[in-house]
Amino acid sequence: MVMPETAYLRIKQILGDRTTNPPIPPIIPIGKSSWWQGVKTGRYPQPLKLGPRTTVWRASDIQKLLDNPEPAKK
Repeated sequence: MVMPETAYLRIKQILGDRTTNPPIPPIIPIGKSSWWQGVKTGRYPQPLKLGPRTTVWRASDIQKLLDNPEPAKK
């Protein structure tokens, strides 16, 4: 998947949302708590706060993550 560099993505766009109609498929299929733990540890990109209740990620940062995933640990 190729995303525009100047776009912002909300967490539901990254992790998906089955409750909407139509459902939003996940770009990265993990749970919300796993995502936030990865953000905290630096595995996933840091978010931007656009307001008190609006958190986004740069689409270019998510694309870099998709292009260079961390190798699976054995």
